[in-house]
Amino acid sequence: MNHPSHNRSASQKHVRSATATGLVAACAIVAVLTGALYFRAALSAGHAPRPALPVATAQFALQESYQRTVSYLGLVVAGRKADLGFEIPGKIVTPPPRPGTAVQQNDILVQLDDTALQARRDATASDLQQARVELELAQLKARRQADLIKTGAVSKDAYDETRLRALALEARVDADTARLATLDIELEKSRLLAPYDGIVADRYVQEGAIVNPGVPVLKLLETTGQESHIGVSAERLADLRPGSAYTLKLRDNTFEATLLSVRPDVDPLTRTATAVFANPPGITALDGEAVMLQLQESVHESGGWIPIAALLEGRRGIWTVLRLEPEGEDMRTVGEAVEVLEVNGDRAYVRGTLPSGTSIVASGTHRLSPGALVSAQDLN
Repeated sequence: MNHPSHNRSASQKHVRSATATGLVAACAIVAVLTGALYFRAALSAGHAPRPALPVATAQFALQESYQRTVSYLGLVVAGRKADLGFEIPGKIVTPPPRPGTAVQQNDILVQLDDTALQARRDATASDLQQARVELELAQLKARRQADLIKTGAVSKDAYDETRLRALALEARVDADTARLATLDIELEKSRLLAPYDGIVADRYVQEGAIVNPGVPVLKLLETTGQESHIGVSAERLADLRPGSAYTLKLRDNTFEATLLSVRPDVDPLTRTATAVFANPPGITALDGEAVMLQLQESVHESGGWIPIAALLEGRRGIWTVLRLEPEGEDMRTVGEAVEVLEVNGDRAYVRGTLPSGTSIVASGTHRLSPGALVSAQDLN
């Protein structure tokens, strides 16, 4: 049987042993934490200060105005374009050329059936030949009777009859000649000829159709002498001088074109006046294609040009620029709010609180924020 005093002594020994173990563990933890703090401090002491971030810079120069390019839209117009048709009725016996077909001046585009006309011409030509033979015979007879009338072998009445018949035959020859010329004209009009070098833009009838005078058969556009018709605001008309050259832009090409004239009225829809320019021969464009007139104008707004890459979009859509202030051997960025007035290529014309001659961050602003330390590399 265990004695009570013996149990109490064993319990006290167990408590003292657990306490000693806890103190040893606590001392070990403190030693480890202290060593870690000293090691971190040693590492921090061994590193140099973080260097300033290199950035490209530009100088902001304040000016009172700037030049900008203003574009006015217009259309390329063929020098001549027309709906072609016949002046006489008839049946089309040749297929009209397809749209896009290039033709030369005086090429036969469409032919009417001229069988009846040709028959009438042949008959008229025969009548004319007969009249000429009869006229020659009558004139010969009249000359002989004129010699015989002096001897009394021929009466004066017979001579007068022969002479007047010759005059009538002369009139008949003239009439037949006129009818023959008329038929030749109608035969010529039975062929539709190209009035100028051009391209067939459209065809309205097909082979076998019966057409009346004035009915459009083809639409022909002239390939040379193209013009540009451009609407210009009334305020800029005073700057345009007929005979002077101006810059036009077609697709991605720019060229110089001479101003021919300016219409004296204003289009009620666009509220612009039409300026007519002569396209140079080397320019190839489609009828109705868009073309732009580029004019330079001065805008009297105080500000300056900066690289677009220098702009940093701020809160509520406000643009900011990072101005640079010296700080020791480096620079410190300071945010400045600006308003963008014009964009031209990779430049922007801005106004705001930037003083003239200030250095700004020219690019890479997305990596920075106001207050950042940087080293400057001038781009100017």
